[in-house]
Amino acid sequence: MGGFFSRSARAVADGDFAPENAPVNPIVASDAVRRVELLDSFEAAGLGRFWATDAQGRLIYLSDNAARMLGWTDGEAIGKPLGELFIPERAGDPDKAERPLAFLLGARNSISGLNVRLAVEGQEVWWEIAGKPQFDDKQRFTGYRGSAKDITATRESQRDAARLAQYDPLTGLANRHRITRRLTETLKAYRNSKRTCALVMLDLDRFKQVNETLGHQAGDELLKQVATRLGRIVDNKGEIGRPGGDEFQIILPDMDDRGALGELVQRLIQMVSQPYSLNGTRAIVGTSAGIAIAPYDGLEAEELTAASDLALHAAKGGGRGQYRFYSSDLKDGAKNRRRIEEDLRDAIENGQLSMHYQPLVCAKTHEVRCCEALMRWEHPDRGEISPAEFIPVAEEVGIIKEMGEWALNEVCRQAKQWPVDLRVAVNVSAVQFADDDFPQVVSNALDNTDFEPERLELEITESVFLGDAGRAEIIFGKLKALGVKLALDDFGTGYSSLSYLRTAPFDKIKIDQSFVRGATEEGNNNAAILSAIVSLAGALNMETVAEGVQAKDELDLVTERGATLIQGQIFSRALTNDDFLGRLQEGKIKYEPRGPAKYRADRKKVFRRIGLIHEDSRYKVVMRNLSKTGAMIEGLLEVPLGTQVVLDLGGGQLAVATVRRSKGSVQGVKFETPLISDGADGLCTRHRVSPYQIEAAGRPLAALPHDPYSLIMAERMGAGAPKKFVEVEVGTPKPGASRGS
Repeated sequence: MGGFFSRSARAVADGDFAPENAPVNPIVASDAVRRVELLDSFEAAGLGRFWATDAQGRLIYLSDNAARMLGWTDGEAIGKPLGELFIPERAGDPDKAERPLAFLLGARNSISGLNVRLAVEGQEVWWEIAGKPQFDDKQRFTGYRGSAKDITATRESQRDAARLAQYDPLTGLANRHRITRRLTETLKAYRNSKRTCALVMLDLDRFKQVNETLGHQAGDELLKQVATRLGRIVDNKGEIGRPGGDEFQIILPDMDDRGALGELVQRLIQMVSQPYSLNGTRAIVGTSAGIAIAPYDGLEAEELTAASDLALHAAKGGGRGQYRFYSSDLKDGAKNRRRIEEDLRDAIENGQLSMHYQPLVCAKTHEVRCCEALMRWEHPDRGEISPAEFIPVAEEVGIIKEMGEWALNEVCRQAKQWPVDLRVAVNVSAVQFADDDFPQVVSNALDNTDFEPERLELEITESVFLGDAGRAEIIFGKLKALGVKLALDDFGTGYSSLSYLRTAPFDKIKIDQSFVRGATEEGNNNAAILSAIVSLAGALNMETVAEGVQAKDELDLVTERGATLIQGQIFSRALTNDDFLGRLQEGKIKYEPRGPAKYRADRKKVFRRIGLIHEDSRYKVVMRNLSKTGAMIEGLLEVPLGTQVVLDLGGGQLAVATVRRSKGSVQGVKFETPLISDGADGLCTRHRVSPYQIEAAGRPLAALPHDPYSLIMAERMGAGAPKKFVEVEVGTPKPGASRGS
């Protein structure tokens, strides 16, 4: 120890010992030697660090321990500008930012409690510095004299505490507080700069099963792995948060292209849906997602969050493993769902449910080999309700088990009366399959109807593997012991994994119709995928069914690629039991293909009133059908071929189109830019009318109304310019006429 303490030690060694009653010898201001010794001892003990500059801001003194920390030795620090030693702190909040060090030095202000980072390569060291400007007797500035203390450990502790307050300790993602604050700040800033921001909300399908079967520790590990996978896809495109439970939110700045968003979210769904290894056990979960975009779907964080949550519920209601964009129609959909839930409870008792049968014909002989049983609901007031609407509701409210048990018994009872021993396939809900008693339910249906087990096929989607895959294998074993057949439905979609085929005892693979659609188009890879699936199934001694075949060129292709069975409207729609039984009794087991020669983009039958814009005129027309590439409209007389129009599909969706067919009051139009999937069975435009455009037209900034285009064009339209086309009234279709395709 040097300085003051070393001098005292020498005094003892020389025998120059001061007696106890020696007078006090204080260090006075004029005792420069002992004051310097005191400073030396203070520095040597690591209790403080000191620095000084000249009038030009160059270092003229720096404590040795500080110089060594910077890697400077032998007076190397002397003459260096102070800015090379300290990097000033910049606070994240601009309103609380410290004045920069250069400003303080230039203004010759005193420095007190300023946090600075040392320019030390490879490590993070923080000091709190203080300093006072020095002046000579003529008040000329001579430099600074200052001190510093190391606050690295304190800052790390504060940073850890701040991180705990903002981040989820399990996954390291932003917690509810941070992600909400970030969304609020982003929307506020972007509103001023006319920018967009998307919010994606996801939650995991069947996560509860993982917790219940594998334990909460496995559930926690799963959440961490999900967070890692999401991070790989999102990367630097946005910020991910975990508000709680199995829910995740993603903020994606400057994204309003719904095509790009759909592709990104689909990749997220596929990534999350791949198998997980949890403490040596294999588990599978899926995810659903809802997407909302500011300012289109909301301006405030609360409004946008509610919109994405509503879209998420719609995605889950559509069968899980899907995404949905928010639209104002979802509010009406929520009301419709509640009506379905209320009425569905009485549907079985009131005899409103029935089973229809769609033939699966041999690809070579076109003779029926099997049929799929499909549940139908004929509502007394609302007509036929699509299974896509009522099956998800039945799953969510717990009625699906009762409905599934009724369907098994009804199918076995009816098929037992057929004059031909055809196999019949029954769809099994993932919720129904997850019940430990499901094998017994199947066994009871066979016993109650005396139906041959080998004639019964159970069509199972890949979602049954969600949760504990090992448990699914146990149920498979029990079902195979009964003698029934197993088919993997909709292969290639949802939670696809070849590992299912390695362990599950399937007898048949059903190729999802999405791989049949467009397979004959030039440049489409679906044909190659079809060949690969057929070859895989052949190697595993499984049959293959090509689903959804509608056109003759599709039939030729799937037959050429080796599909065993064909299912689709090219041979037959689903028939009532009476109609199907009548054909069998008449010996009509062969079906002739009937359908268009070539595939064209699916046209969904609709009956919806929309707007049509031509030049400065707006017309009311009815849209009869809709596909990605075009639509059929009715309501204008004698529109010439080649006429350029804009279809206002509602909610700010404008589709530029050209009239390609025209007869009387009916026109077929082709879109300039194809529509995209809305994540379910609907279509939407990539872009919408921006609320910022409406604001520029003199309206208050708000989320999109149903008819925003009219707000922008209010001054231009109806200003006396004559309309070129005559509008005609189109009648309302009969109930149910707008359903199906």
